Amino acid sequence: MKGPHLVYFADPMCSWCWGFSPVIEAISERFGPRLPIRLVLGGLRPWTKEPMTPQERRDVRNHWEHVHEASGQPFEFAFFDRGRFVYDTEPPSRAVVVLRRRGMQTGLAALRRIQRAFYAENHDVTDTDTLAALAAELGIDDAVFREEFASEAAVNDTRADFTIAQTAGIRGFPTLIAGSGEDEQYALVTNGFQPSARIVPILEHWLGQTAPSSAETGQACA
Repeated sequence: MKGPHLVYFADPMCSWCWGFSPVIEAISERFGPRLPIRLVLGGLRPWTKEPMTPQERRDVRNHWEHVHEASGQPFEFAFFDRGRFVYDTEPPSRAVVVLRRRGMQTGLAALRRIQRAFYAENHDVTDTDTLAALAAELGIDDAVFREEFASEAAVNDTRADFTIAQTAGIRGFPTLIAGSGEDEQYALVTNGFQPSARIVPILEHWLGQTAPSSAETGQACA
């Protein structure tokens, strides 16, 4: 990208990314086109095959409770009444990649809608029918979405996002980095959840200076 911009590494099934969603919205509302956001899907638990164990359920619930407390974001804990849920983050990530082809703002909107469906509404966002219904809410024809979602190109594009995150050394989500567009150097804004009251002033300062000062590392999905 040319000019100042942000790169946001996230996963639709990362609870701390759901907690960070209002921060991304606040950044978009505050800076608009002055500071575009590029979304990269990080790949939290892609291609998981085995159902969650009781210990994994306890760990995930604990994370959700911490995110709710820190961010105020809603959670539907009836999720934990499900039996044998396979926590595969590839399908919702691929859905976001497909919708992102319509523009980065559509991609970010898709991420938010899928997150809300999973965390606040207890929908199974690993299910193709669910994802097609959510895409339809964003104005994407059902048949068109299903064809693109099932394509080899969509699978490869999603894998490419995961590779970008791995190559960049991203070890947890959410991660937000900033680039000036004048070179290929980036500066860390935050690795992990931080509230908008901390992030927005950092970005304000950066836009008037040469580089952002990093926020403290917060809570992240890893």
